[in-house]
Amino acid sequence: MTTITRQDLNFGQVVADILCEFLEVAIHLILYVREVYPSGIFQKRKKYNVPVQMSCHPELNQYIQDTLHCVKPLIEKNDAEKVVVVITDKEHRPVERFVFEISQPPLLSISSDTLLSHVEQLLRAFLLKISVCDAVLINNPPGCSFTVLVHTRDAATRNMEKVQVIKDFPWIVADEQEVHMQEPRLIPLKTMTSDIVKMQLYVEERAQKS
Repeated sequence: MTTITRQDLNFGQVVADILCEFLEVAIHLILYVREVYPSGIFQKRKKYNVPVQMSCHPELNQYIQDTLHCVKPLIEKNDAEKVVVVITDKEHRPVERFVFEISQPPLLSISSDTLLSHVEQLLRAFLLKISVCDAVLINNPPGCSFTVLVHTRDAATRNMEKVQVIKDFPWIVADEQEVHMQEPRLIPLKTMTSDIVKMQLYVEERAQKS
């Protein structure tokens, strides 16, 4: 049994691997539950022993994977404050923003076996919350699309333009309209605290969607 500490060179990588794997499943599930794409392009899978829906559409899957591949170095360095899935209407105005707030607390030594099983239990609870979130949200208008935004700490923002993780997949500054929503309704979904990461998920929902 090994022990992980924050001083380990691979610590940030461990966190980034776990979170990016989780975020990929969470994004697919959000798109399914909020009916951004037809249900026919999704297949039922299992993650953390929870039934989830994953897209079978190659271009959509590639976009999500490429996005998270670019997010991963930011999480690794603890430079990502929020990862946000923005659902927009036909006029490209946000109707919902699923906000994953991420922070990495100082880590005490802990056995990796215990750590990973505990974190998986916490992430399972997030997926269960997402799978039933339509019960507390208003139906979205037809023809919605989505984008993924990353809020970074100041120092990271200055360096991001220099670093292009994937060729032809550069970071661009988000439109003001994608970042801010006027007087949104705030719906908290789930919070977790573990030895390697703290994460909070909430939804900002536009009051008038039609």
